[in-house]
Amino acid sequence: MAIAHIPSRATDSLATVLVTVGVVLLALLTLYLVGFDQGAISRSGMFMHELMHDGRHLLGLPCH
Repeated sequence: MAIAHIPSRATDSLATVLVTVGVVLLALLTLYLVGFDQGAISRSGMFMHELMHDGRHLLGLPCH
């Protein structure tokens, strides 16, 4: 008879923290690329800036 593995609260808590940190970092990276990069380091050049142009104005980000 096999004994089922029951995950501990510490493991669940660590996984939740790691997922949360990953989502926050991804959101910050996206905000930077769309809002502030303006082709400085992204290989897409001004493509992301122009693609998100109206959204930038709605968010109040400087553009022109």
